[in-house]
Amino acid sequence: MLDAWNQAKNSIHQKMPDHNFRLWIKPLEYVARQDREIILACPTGFFKKWVTRHYLGLIEAELERLCGKTFRIRLELSSGHNGNACDTPEEEQLVLPHVENRQRMLSPFHLDFTFDQFVVGMCNDFAYNAALSLACAENDHHNPVFLLSKTGMGKSHLSQAVGNHILKKNSAIRVCYITAEEFTNAMIHALRHDSIEKFKDKYRRQCDVLLLEDVQFLSGKTKTQAELAYTLDALFDAKKKLIFTSNYLPRDIPKMDEKLTSRLSAGIISNIESPDCETRVRILRKKAFLKQIDIPEVVIEYLASELTQNVRQLESGLIGVAAKASLLNLPIDTKLAGSVVENVVRRSQEITIERIQKLVCKYYELSIKELISRSRKRNILQPRQIAMYLARRYTGQSLQAIGRSFNRYHATTLHAIGTVERFIRENGPVQKQVEFLSKKVESGNI
Repeated sequence: MLDAWNQAKNSIHQKMPDHNFRLWIKPLEYVARQDREIILACPTGFFKKWVTRHYLGLIEAELERLCGKTFRIRLELSSGHNGNACDTPEEEQLVLPHVENRQRMLSPFHLDFTFDQFVVGMCNDFAYNAALSLACAENDHHNPVFLLSKTGMGKSHLSQAVGNHILKKNSAIRVCYITAEEFTNAMIHALRHDSIEKFKDKYRRQCDVLLLEDVQFLSGKTKTQAELAYTLDALFDAKKKLIFTSNYLPRDIPKMDEKLTSRLSAGIISNIESPDCETRVRILRKKAFLKQIDIPEVVIEYLASELTQNVRQLESGLIGVAAKASLLNLPIDTKLAGSVVENVVRRSQEITIERIQKLVCKYYELSIKELISRSRKRNILQPRQIAMYLARRYTGQSLQAIGRSFNRYHATTLHAIGTVERFIRENGPVQKQVEFLSKKVESGNI
């Protein structure tokens, strides 16, 4: 019977996407046959519920086709599981080596950002394959990859998946994952502390894989651009692996050195589009499984049809549905989902640059005229930068549109956003102010 089960698994594999098969069918293990009942082992109680609801009929039908008679499938938890475990059927995730035993990475990887957990669709399959090919390449013939997309589409997931994959195969490989702003700050620190040669050596000769995020924040940073161009020349010549991410094409980033633009554009440029409905459904299924949310298929399809902006909006809707059902002790159905979707969509539609400007002016006791003036006084400059940051985060407007609303060029908007993000990481007073204003925006109290 074990042979029949293995044949059934192979046949099922041909009838469903590979990542779905690896997630839900491959982990099932044959245990025993009792008359007309086949017992299969699965990892967790949630896994058991999901497979029963979505795949049990397919499994039973395939076994009937192969064996010529019907069997009932009974799912049991694998030995060592009590039904409350949070294990996933994915391969065990990477545990990174201790940083003191290898080159320190300036930004940690998210261990869930792997190729297995990335949902592939028509909107992102080229980017996925380009990143996976770079990660798996064993020879010297590999092109750099430039991932292009709006915020919330998954380019950071793919970039970090490359790092996770490479380190899992060989933890001795020197992988450096860093944002453009962190690279800039590290270079400034090196210049101030007379250690620029050490900085150059680290990125030019002690780096096997460079993952550089958010290259649009290099706009206007002339010295950083020059140093990065030399660094990329050295890495190109040494045939190292390179991956870049950005919201904009290199040629569309203002105040960018032509030499650096040429380096960034030298490889594969792959755009990640907004997910189509089918991909949104699969994203919701995957996130529901990872978060152990038992949600009916009809609700998943409803959320996918209504929340169309990006992956983050999908996740917000899913979490909102689960939270509301839990707090009110209600079943998860389309009626409940509709109330959550209404709030998510209305919130995104109601938040405008103008309303954010009014909120910031009220909090900092400024007039709109002062906020958008040319003044660079600290009590005006910082609120203006925070308002630009909030506008970028919550409105989805382009940098050009935000800049026009503040009488600024979009390069200035980029600088303002980068400044506020640095303040947030420093966890000082600006971080608290942004957190307060963000809650106001998210609650609709603006």
